[in-house]
Amino acid sequence: MTFEIGLVFSIIGLAIILFFTEKFTIDTVSIGVMVAFLLTGILNVDEGLSGFSNPATITVAAMFVVSAAIFNTGLLDSFTHKLSAQAGKGQTHLLFTLMISAGFLSAFISDTAVVALLMPAVIRLNKTDNIPPSKLLMPLSFGALMGGICTLLGTSTNILVSGIAEKAGLPSFGIFEMSLMGLVFFTTGLIYMLTIGRWLTPNRKPKSELGDSIQLGNYLSELVILKDYEQLNEPLFKHKLFDKLPMKPLQIIRSDGRKVRVYPNTSIQEGDIIRINCDKETLEKIKSTAGIELKADLKWNEENITSEDERLYEALVTPNSFLINKNIKDLNFKKLYNQVLVIGIRHRSDMLNSLLSKTDLRAGDILLLRASEESIQSVENSDDLLLLSETKSKVLNKTKSILTLAVLALIIGLASFEVFPIVVTAVAGGIALIMLGSLSTEQAYKAIDWKVILMIAGVLSMGLALEKTGGSQLIGDSIVESVGQFGPRAVMSSLFALTFIMTNVMSNNATAALLAPIAISIAAALDVDARPMLMAVTFAASLSFMTPMGYQTNTMIYTPGNYKFTDYIKVGTPLNLLLWIVATLGIPYFFPF
Repeated sequence: MTFEIGLVFSIIGLAIILFFTEKFTIDTVSIGVMVAFLLTGILNVDEGLSGFSNPATITVAAMFVVSAAIFNTGLLDSFTHKLSAQAGKGQTHLLFTLMISAGFLSAFISDTAVVALLMPAVIRLNKTDNIPPSKLLMPLSFGALMGGICTLLGTSTNILVSGIAEKAGLPSFGIFEMSLMGLVFFTTGLIYMLTIGRWLTPNRKPKSELGDSIQLGNYLSELVILKDYEQLNEPLFKHKLFDKLPMKPLQIIRSDGRKVRVYPNTSIQEGDIIRINCDKETLEKIKSTAGIELKADLKWNEENITSEDERLYEALVTPNSFLINKNIKDLNFKKLYNQVLVIGIRHRSDMLNSLLSKTDLRAGDILLLRASEESIQSVENSDDLLLLSETKSKVLNKTKSILTLAVLALIIGLASFEVFPIVVTAVAGGIALIMLGSLSTEQAYKAIDWKVILMIAGVLSMGLALEKTGGSQLIGDSIVESVGQFGPRAVMSSLFALTFIMTNVMSNNATAALLAPIAISIAAALDVDARPMLMAVTFAASLSFMTPMGYQTNTMIYTPGNYKFTDYIKVGTPLNLLLWIVATLGIPYFFPF
């Protein structure tokens, strides 16, 4: 091993640790890795920045615009409206319809966007049909993941590996080249989730039904004790407030900043901030108690709680939200979202270490918001928060809808018949949709997930550094030496297993960028076609079912579904192992060595 290879391994090893710990956002780590390669001289400037001009990066950006245009037409709203009708036919029928719908949509547009579209409707089925979100959200996420591997456009990972292959002088992937094997994976996963998976998926019902809003469980909020509170300096067990209302006091923060554990004999003093765990209905009742204020990002005073058109909403922090790692106080949430107030956050154990207003937000957190119908539109129009409440359907513009679908058909058709490369058709299609008025230029810029673009540009430098220094060949030779005696199928199977294990603990794109060059080196060492090795990496990188952080959609459903980490292990591990067997048998059949 040369010094350069050792240096590349060290930088990538540090990056993997940072990916896993989530100390910094994945795009920050990715760009940091690229800069490290530039500073150490591993890559020159042109090589280091080549990820920004890579066809894969540009194609992914363009497809974000195309997906947004399709959503803007209102065409997809029909999918959400049909779910309640399917629920009446039984849960098996509903699960089948849900996964088929998610899989079909995810084959052509972002799987994260598909889950964001369908998740509110799925949650509402708890109220209308008494089906807990925990029984549906995991199948929704898994269906979207498996649908995304059925076409080149289904996920950015497919486009990324195709771009790496093309850069290495190999043919790029066709639009539907992955479809047959992808459908085998999808069918296998569908059958599993309708049988064994359905039995393993938790039946975790929300704790209560509250009015006409969605109830996803209890929230952490804070009470401020004022000087006119009638039971000052009395022990907690005597307080009428805690006796008559269903809430659990978790901690008291005294006016001097001391944190006090809550016991029945603990006295309540003026200026105390009492951290409580309760549902939305209880928070509504607390406002009528004299000497009490509800505190989050600001006080609930008489002015902002008496308006008749205000009510409570729940909103989820999306995986690529700029709100992540920021706290409510520093964000100035009320100004940022047009007078929308944060009055609670779905309870996390680590929230006890800081004031609610100073708690850093995470992907998948649910905020309890108070807003008017007019002001909540600022949240509904945001890509950083997903409103988990009934929203108004978009007005369907038939002319624009037909034109948008025609453009999508042209993007797919021209690329499928190799009239133009996918990067050309995707960019041209995005521009055409803007010119046709399917979305504005401003909406197009907003539709692009720049964190994903920066991340892809950054992680491509890892694969390039491995390839340039000979690191990928060294790893490939080691794998071949260990498993090669059993034949290329065994090597491909090992590569698939390594990929799905890595993608469950770090980014799918980062995993693919690291292992795709190694797959090419392995194929060269075995003197076989690189296609099956690359397909093993591509498929496995998106088949992430064993952890909530393995893929964005798994993170999104974690809190709304009331899931535990062990739920993913219990449901996802058998599915991953099953698909590993299917891959070992099927990939060489569709992509011979």
